[in-house]
Amino acid sequence: MTPKTAQETEWMRQGGRQLGRILKELSQEVKPGVSGKDIAGLAAQKVKEAKLQPVLLGYDGFPDVICISVNDSIVHGVPTKTRFKEGDLVKLDLTVANRGMVIDSAITVFVGNNPPADVKRLIGGTKKALDRGISAIKGEGTRVGDIANAVQDVLNSYKLGIIRDLVGHGVGHGIHEDPNVPNYGLKGTGPVLPAGATIAIEPMASLGDWQIDVLKDGWTIAMRDHSLGAHFEHTVLITDDGAEILTLA
Repeated sequence: MTPKTAQETEWMRQGGRQLGRILKELSQEVKPGVSGKDIAGLAAQKVKEAKLQPVLLGYDGFPDVICISVNDSIVHGVPTKTRFKEGDLVKLDLTVANRGMVIDSAITVFVGNNPPADVKRLIGGTKKALDRGISAIKGEGTRVGDIANAVQDVLNSYKLGIIRDLVGHGVGHGIHEDPNVPNYGLKGTGPVLPAGATIAIEPMASLGDWQIDVLKDGWTIAMRDHSLGAHFEHTVLITDDGAEILTLA
């Protein structure tokens, strides 16, 4: 958990704005008849145009520039040629680097215009949990458990399954740095966050239980009970008295 220098932070800030913009633009292309491969190709083009590095491509053998997870797949989905259909729930998780500094963000997109009430609850609750987790950061001295507890409280209030075996994490010099940032925990526990640290907060939740499995492709992680899952993520900077979201468009 090494605090980033002012220059490293600025590189992450610049790359994070671009990442937020790219994800927003990609989300607008998630429509019936479009495939994950289509979105991945567009992502590769936009990352190149922004002069960012596609960190996921080739990472531990991952075959594409973006993770696209559909319906009961929660994270790490490999983009396929299967076309989205009305009612699908699509998670876009993109990790890029700017001058070697890594930033990470994810969003969940409903395919269509009128999500059912339970899907609205899933999307709204997971997004609100991210916002509440970020709001729990009061600057230097905040503990990881403060963030985790805030996320847990929201997900519980929305009656969502909290994915226990997947966590947020430090990020910047690499994709995964210390500390782990779980989506459940106790206030006042866990590592203390110094000013200058950068972490990825990423609530993951389901309409069912919390157990997960890795699918046959060796990458895609799906809900064991096949319930729908949602995922939102921002990279944030710990400041002296709060937090700065680095991956806003």
